[in-house]
Amino acid sequence: MGHKGTDGSEGRYSCGLDAAVDVVGGKWKPMILWALHDAGTLRFGELRRSVHGVTEKVLAQQLRELEADRVVHREVFPEVPPRVEYSLTELGRTLNQALVPLGLWGEAHMAAIVAAKEAGAAA
Repeated sequence: MGHKGTDGSEGRYSCGLDAAVDVVGGKWKPMILWALHDAGTLRFGELRRSVHGVTEKVLAQQLRELEADRVVHREVFPEVPPRVEYSLTELGRTLNQALVPLGLWGEAHMAAIVAAKEAGAAA
């Protein structure tokens, strides 16, 4: 069924990279994690403004997935109307630390990446 992990348990991932990409996969999740890293705690509307281009529906879905993966904490305050705040868990903070080198790589190679995408689109 799955691959035996280093701890001897049978899992659904073939390797650590497979597990990490499952958690942060897609365009929006890394952007959500960065926004929460920069701000600490954000309400939904603040988070939506911080992640340029994301729709309300997609942001809600991505937050639910990140919460299920225990990377994002959602806290509901018993007020009228209810106030909901999002923040990174300890697991989320360590994940952001792991994303730093990837972001640096992207910055260093952004021009080459854009050129390759444009060349591919023109072909």
